[in-house]
Amino acid sequence: MADSNFIDYVKIFCASGHGGAGSAHLHRAKYIPKGGPDGGDGGRGGHIILKANPQFWTLIHLKYRKHVKADDGEKGGSSLRKGANGADVVLEVPVGTVVKDAGTGETIFEMMEEGQERILCKGGRGGLGNNNFKSSTMQTPRFAQPGEEGEEGWFILELKLLADVGLVGFPNAGKSTLLSTITSARPKIADYAFTTLEPNLGIVRYYDDQSFVMADIPGIIEGAHEGKGIGIRFLRHIERNSVLLFMIAADGDGSGVKDGYETLLNELREYNPELLVKERVLAVTKCDMIDPDIERMIKSTLPKGIPAVFISSFTGEGLDRLKDLLWKALHK
Repeated sequence: MADSNFIDYVKIFCASGHGGAGSAHLHRAKYIPKGGPDGGDGGRGGHIILKANPQFWTLIHLKYRKHVKADDGEKGGSSLRKGANGADVVLEVPVGTVVKDAGTGETIFEMMEEGQERILCKGGRGGLGNNNFKSSTMQTPRFAQPGEEGEEGWFILELKLLADVGLVGFPNAGKSTLLSTITSARPKIADYAFTTLEPNLGIVRYYDDQSFVMADIPGIIEGAHEGKGIGIRFLRHIERNSVLLFMIAADGDGSGVKDGYETLLNELREYNPELLVKERVLAVTKCDMIDPDIERMIKSTLPKGIPAVFISSFTGEGLDRLKDLLWKALHK
């Protein structure tokens, strides 16, 4: 993962600008030796703003930008001149980014809509000049407000991919092969575990120019919710999927399909029980490698109430039926 361009987690320090101090200036002119107060207000400190940009799909542009600092506001001047506001810093992030407090782990907000803007660190207000404090009893105030300090802190940005269908399965279950077969995505495919080291997205074309987005998540192993394997890093991406497609390879005698499904279901349950509320579809993959008798035996062990289909990305068997089931689940 060291050379990967897919970065879905960064920790950054952000500091907004301090507000500029107000001016305590007293007006002086050639024929006005004792003029009144004319100090202007200080400018606001710059904000740190996050903006959701659909053109971004990773946080790699923030990986090496560990410290972000906005400009301070300028001091107020004479003749009621207001100090300039500090320049805001706008950080563009992918849609689906979650912002957390690095100290507490608490979620501050989520960037869920294209073009959405949220202030992460608010710039300090500028101080008031002495002109604001004059009154009938204090005609020549010789003081002004200092500017307010800005906000700062460490923050965690996490990306949760936005996709309609998320592929859930063990390593080497055929998830990447399916994605490459029914979409134009070209994930890495090989005959060994953990070929997929980062999520891949693809668009599945359906009838009448309709489509939906499918996400290939790195394989989950038993104990992933406890940090085993690499699946724990990517389980959060499943949280944003509308439908979960469980993919389990048909083994020699078909005995492992039911147990495999229960194991995957348990890993999701242990990670986040709310994932079990999502619509589910079960695909038994590599069905071209089993005979009809084993397929019938597997069918008798499949979980009740879950739409299931036998598929082969190699021969194309069951792929149209799979699309129909996914489309129906998405619009249930």
